[in-house]
Amino acid sequence: MIRFCQGFQNLQLTSEILANKEGGGNYRTIDNYTQFWLYSNYMQKIKNYINGQLIEPIDKLYIDNYNPATGKVYSLIPDSDEKDVAMATEAALAAFPQWSNTSKEVRSRILLKIAELIEQNLERLAIAESIDNGKPVALAKMIDIPRAASNFHFYATAILHYASESHAMEDTAINYTLRSPVGVAGCISPWNLPLYLFTWKIAPAIAAGNCVVAKPSEITPMTAYLLSELCMQAGLPKGVLNIVHGYGHKVGAAITAHPNIPLISFTGGTKTGAEIARIAAPMFKKISLELGGKNPNIVFSDCDFENAIKTTLHSSFANQGQICLCGSRIFIEKSIYEKFKIRFIEKVKTLKVGNPADNSSNLGAVVSKEHMDKILSYINLAKEEGGEILIGGNQVNLEGEFALGYYIEPTIIEGLAYNCRTNQEEIFGPVVTLTPFETEEEVLKYANSTQYGLSAIVWTENLTRAHRIAGLLHAGIVWINCWLVRDLRTPFGGMKNSGVGREGGFEAFNFFTEPKNVCIKLK
Repeated sequence: MIRFCQGFQNLQLTSEILANKEGGGNYRTIDNYTQFWLYSNYMQKIKNYINGQLIEPIDKLYIDNYNPATGKVYSLIPDSDEKDVAMATEAALAAFPQWSNTSKEVRSRILLKIAELIEQNLERLAIAESIDNGKPVALAKMIDIPRAASNFHFYATAILHYASESHAMEDTAINYTLRSPVGVAGCISPWNLPLYLFTWKIAPAIAAGNCVVAKPSEITPMTAYLLSELCMQAGLPKGVLNIVHGYGHKVGAAITAHPNIPLISFTGGTKTGAEIARIAAPMFKKISLELGGKNPNIVFSDCDFENAIKTTLHSSFANQGQICLCGSRIFIEKSIYEKFKIRFIEKVKTLKVGNPADNSSNLGAVVSKEHMDKILSYINLAKEEGGEILIGGNQVNLEGEFALGYYIEPTIIEGLAYNCRTNQEEIFGPVVTLTPFETEEEVLKYANSTQYGLSAIVWTENLTRAHRIAGLLHAGIVWINCWLVRDLRTPFGGMKNSGVGREGGFEAFNFFTEPKNVCIKLK
């Protein structure tokens, strides 16, 4: 018997029932495609996780949840509102005194157990993530789910080493800093890396002793729902983590405006971040906003050419380009521009857009029909602005079960001005532009021209130039000769309209705690 997951009512099916009979009477064992089909065709109502229980929304209203690969509804999401948020906040407030006074060693053990359970459930979580988001199962298994486990593991161990400061004033006095959990943290996460970024907020918040009211994206809620079951298995006390599903303008807005939630951590669009700041700032709430990006990828002529090509392919189209760190504007030194363009197009031609459950698919579906239409509209805009489509530019129409899915070809565009809308506005899809440059001053002007400042990539073997360019780029993260190499101890965040504050490492603990200076006079 094969147990798929508690989230599907302990659905159990034998391999004989599920297998496709092949010639000679043999049966094929269950593969990703079969499991994918099972999950996406088993209609289920997701529940909120409040006060340690899985419960229906108070008004018993639901939202359709679409599988991007098929364009069909496969589950129902709670259409929660401020009443559900109030219930969750009440549970968090009730749990906070005991949880905040629970020893860090006990908190650490519970978080480590959650990390272990995520690792044990890698396969089902990856398939659930793929169906909800449209990304290839292989990508979810390699990146998303392991990183979610790492987030819990990192903060479970980091809390054991989190120390405060001490400042001696010669023989007059000594100052030391106490750091206490703030209370109830509101955590709102996006749809592009659902469990990965959801746990990136939750893990440090609860490790530091806070309780949480969290809202996953209504577009990709499934793995957050499955996480709630794992938290119950791990023995997380009731009320410490509460997950309320629903629309941003209802649930997210209610979390932001609730007077007993003094801290908001949000990852998502810049426009929504501005609205959160507008509401939260007059209430003097602590806010952390990780917002949009329009990241430059700068390729100098002295680069390791093949490594630059290989990594740029990944930094352009990983997760269908739906990563805030993707390098969507590729600036190439003029002397190697044509060589780079030809080689890059050759590599992009090898990418397969297809069924996310097929291990041969490099790109799956984008997250929703609305998002697909937005991406295609920007491709049309690029044409209007004088751009030439070198490859791609179209919707991909698959066959059979996936005929209604939301697929787009990986797209390369050249011939655009650096300051046109296509090169200034966040597209968040499998679309990149190529632009030649001649001098450092010119490429820095291009790179720093947008309202965003999240990340940048620089390709050069010149060490002095690497340091110089990194220092002059308006970006919170600069990768030299690599991309998406992440040390969880480092600060993560952007400049300008890419956000406020930093996540990661002890920066996260600093955000989720309140410092208090204690001064003791010695004489």
